Amino acid sequence: MTQKLWKRHGLVLAAGAACILVNGQGVGPLWLVGLALLVTGLLMRTAMTRAQRPTGEEAPPLALDIPVNGRWMARNGPATKVPSHTHNLAQTYAIDLARRPAPEPVWLWPPTRRPESYPSFGEPLLAPADGQVVAATDSQRDHLTRTSLAGLLYVLPEGFIRSLGLPRHLLGNHVILDLGNGAYAVFAHLRRHSLRVAAGDRVTAGQQLAECGNSGNSSEPHLHFQLMDSPDITSARGLRFTWRYQDDDGHEREGVPADNTCFAPVRTVADPSDPYAAS
Repeated sequence: MTQKLWKRHGLVLAAGAACILVNGQGVGPLWLVGLALLVTGLLMRTAMTRAQRPTGEEAPPLALDIPVNGRWMARNGPATKVPSHTHNLAQTYAIDLARRPAPEPVWLWPPTRRPESYPSFGEPLLAPADGQVVAATDSQRDHLTRTSLAGLLYVLPEGFIRSLGLPRHLLGNHVILDLGNGAYAVFAHLRRHSLRVAAGDRVTAGQQLAECGNSGNSSEPHLHFQLMDSPDITSARGLRFTWRYQDDDGHEREGVPADNTCFAPVRTVADPSDPYAAS
């Protein structure tokens, strides 16, 4: 019951911000109410995040197939730091993947680019193991990129506002897979109207689920991937996973690539549609 209350922290924060914004009389009753709501909302969010920290006894990393083809770069991954993102929304061991090479970030011009300018956009996303789809949505739009200085100044408040709503406002279009034995995989920021599966579908390893997009809280087209121990992302805990991959030096490795490492999947059976895949 308490944890269900914590999930409403966004509404409390939004109410507090509204009280302060509409207050036109300086420090007064409405301003104090707004401040109290903001503090309460932050405490609720902190409690929710703490509840999603992994427990002391964690299961070994789950061996999975890499859910993309081709040469990609790892970012914000657990090989570099833990939590890789935050414990909130079970993102403790999450990783971001972007196809490379791609347009370099710029400070001034152009302030935005269309998502089609990036090679990640439209790339197929694959099931990392056999499983069942428990959630699938792809109605949100793919927005312009936010990789310039102006984009950065925009994405920070945008991300805060998105965090006040439901998780789908951050995830964008997404798929959640039940991999069995208490493990659930999340694919976020999918391309609009690219789903090839629906809730309840059984899928096999390597089957295409959707395409990489730029929906939700995303600065450029990329895949946000994570593993968790429950289908409810607001109460689940993150789980570790391991991949087999080949780095740019040709070394085959097992684990999770460190930030800014470019890599290609190592498949047990080579995928003829993936010229980069090692086997």
